[in-house]
Amino acid sequence: MADIVVTRYAVHGMPVDQYAAALRDRLPEWDIAVAETPGAERDLIGNATVLTGNDLSPELVDTADSLQLFAGTYAGYDHLPLSDLADRDIALTTASGVHGPNVAGNVVGSWLAFARGFFTARRHQRNHVWQSFHTDDFAGSRVCVVGLGEIGEAIVDRVEGFDVETVGVRHSPEKGGPTDEVYGFDEIHEAVTDTEYVGLACPLTDETRHLIDEEVFRTMHPEAVLTNVARGPVVDTDALVSALQRNHIGGAALDVTDPEPLPADHPLWDFENVLITPHNAGHTPSYYERLADIVAENVRRAERTGEWDGLRNQIDL
Repeated sequence: MADIVVTRYAVHGMPVDQYAAALRDRLPEWDIAVAETPGAERDLIGNATVLTGNDLSPELVDTADSLQLFAGTYAGYDHLPLSDLADRDIALTTASGVHGPNVAGNVVGSWLAFARGFFTARRHQRNHVWQSFHTDDFAGSRVCVVGLGEIGEAIVDRVEGFDVETVGVRHSPEKGGPTDEVYGFDEIHEAVTDTEYVGLACPLTDETRHLIDEEVFRTMHPEAVLTNVARGPVVDTDALVSALQRNHIGGAALDVTDPEPLPADHPLWDFENVLITPHNAGHTPSYYERLADIVAENVRRAERTGEWDGLRNQIDL
């Protein structure tokens, strides 16, 4: 029987054997196994101390007699059976922080692509057209980052060299942040006014669902670029389509959509000023290495303290 069980679901198409190997490197004295089938998952979890993966069913929780920790492989956790974990006193941690460098790079890259006209250049290249076109300076822009967790802070850190003015939006604005100004979610209109680039990196909650709606699009700068690496429903999709059709915003870069996957006949595919990536911003060849660092750190802490509490990225259940 294994002490740590890795579920079979791969992240971004990378084999979970790589994840298991990274854990073994960091925790050589722990028995680590990959549950390669549903049956193996049920068999192994019965005596496992740690289960790590992207999902967990209530039925599986019921069979986890020795489980102390479910280490999620994603930053999000709203899809998990939180009440079942709480009832069984099983700690929950997430992969928050694993995505920071790569997702932040994705956001800043999309803003630069819009500012420097790369999409126009690509269309001209495809049609063998040598023709100059107008571009904008990203430097000196006003940038709004919605959500100041590890991803949001990484975005702010990467735009500092461009001499931009930064605005942050978070649940508790009194905490401050790395931006020049900080607003609450209820002040989203004030935050996006005269902002040329808006990046969404907040969790999906009742407070942030459809945070970016028809009224906010009307408030936004008519040339503003919206980049969403949060969750699709943070944006009202119908309102986004309408805003693009009416030129209420300059464009959008969407790594997440609502619905997701985006249906092949959805109008968002056909806008020349929309960039769509398939929830791919989190991809990095270092994903499992960074994730294994978090899990190993928490296992070591539990070894020292004798408690599965006060862990890195632990969610309060």
